[in-house]
Amino acid sequence: MTLRKFAGLGALLSIVMPSLAMAADEVAAPVLNSGDTAWMLTATALVLFMTIPGLALFYGGMVRSKNILSVMMQCFAITGLITILWFVYGYSMAFDATGMEAGVVNFNSFVGGLSKLFLSGVTPESITGPAALFPEAVFVTFQMTFAIITPALIVGAFAERMKFSAMLIFMGVWFTLVYAPIAHMVWGGPGSLMGDWGVLDFAGGTVVHINAGVAGLVACIVLGKRKGYPTTPMAPHNLGYTLIGAAMLWIGWFGFNAGSAAAANGTAGMAMLVTQIATAAAALGWMFAEWITHGKPSALGIASGVVAGLVAITPAAGTVGPMGALVIGLVAGVICFFCATSLKRKLGYDDSLDAFGVHGIGGIVGAILTGVFAAPALGGFGTVTDVAAQVWIQAKGVGFTVIYTAIVTFIILKVLDAVMGLRVTEEEEAVGLDLAQHNERGYNL
Repeated sequence: MTLRKFAGLGALLSIVMPSLAMAADEVAAPVLNSGDTAWMLTATALVLFMTIPGLALFYGGMVRSKNILSVMMQCFAITGLITILWFVYGYSMAFDATGMEAGVVNFNSFVGGLSKLFLSGVTPESITGPAALFPEAVFVTFQMTFAIITPALIVGAFAERMKFSAMLIFMGVWFTLVYAPIAHMVWGGPGSLMGDWGVLDFAGGTVVHINAGVAGLVACIVLGKRKGYPTTPMAPHNLGYTLIGAAMLWIGWFGFNAGSAAAANGTAGMAMLVTQIATAAAALGWMFAEWITHGKPSALGIASGVVAGLVAITPAAGTVGPMGALVIGLVAGVICFFCATSLKRKLGYDDSLDAFGVHGIGGIVGAILTGVFAAPALGGFGTVTDVAAQVWIQAKGVGFTVIYTAIVTFIILKVLDAVMGLRVTEEEEAVGLDLAQHNERGYNL
């Protein structure tokens, strides 16, 4: 009788156990979440909106009328170029984890593998994310928009004097040797260099803004000053465009920061809130600093303050609280005002549209302060328990990025200058790049 019971139990288990195993597999299998997918699709469109038309208008309004099309053309051409390079090898270099191991420094700690060349393996069925809840194709496109805007930001540093052909080649090489490796070192996951250090960069303070700002500084120094700078007046020709562009950047930045949560969740909601607070604080901080210093607040100033705040909150958006965002925004607004208006005059470099003064300095301020305000004791939502230790980690990440980007950017520019030349001629610069480089005019008056 007992043997029959055991035999019956065994038979029952032989039937039930495979079913339970299948059920467990079904539970463990990742399932696409339509809400997360919808949000990431939206965020991706918002980030692309930041470059075209946002950055194109923001920069276009700040140059002289004879150069507006050249700046807009550069933004559009960069969008096309980086899209194709991202498809061919950029995504693989930045996010392929082949050969990586947490805590082990090897070649793949600096750059990703090549198994994703030409987006190999990316299908309608492949899904990704922190919990594998939205299509990998959406993640590829989302990160592509970050790769697009980063080199486009550099345009502001050398506006009105670089040859279009040299610009295209420089951007392609810079993307390959600087952007993709830095993105991998920070966001590549366990085994990536700065990821293993513990550097906090939620949405690109290091990868995007310090990277682009430092590259812009090097570029404007290597190319030299615009003809007539700083004695000849070079006022923005259409601040209306600049304000419209700044507004587009402000709106698009919600995709940039809140989208970096990679899900429609509480982190995305808080990232959106702190982005708004920091941006408003920086805009007011810049405006009042300028008002006190120069006697009047300017439209260009408040637009620049907006961007400074957006830049500074970017690395912190996923870990700081509202009070931390307020402080980060105020500090960034005031510091970027003095750097953008005073530093370049004292040091003598011609950063045409303050790419370094806003993105480089703002990114550094935000990255360092992330280490402070990510601490729960200071209202943050990170895991920081030792503020001093985290600030040191952030500073180490900033220092590495500054040195790596500066050296590689300098080498690229010097080689290109020797091979093909970087600058337009003095005559072309006087005529304007719209006519000289594109045979078009922004205005037919």
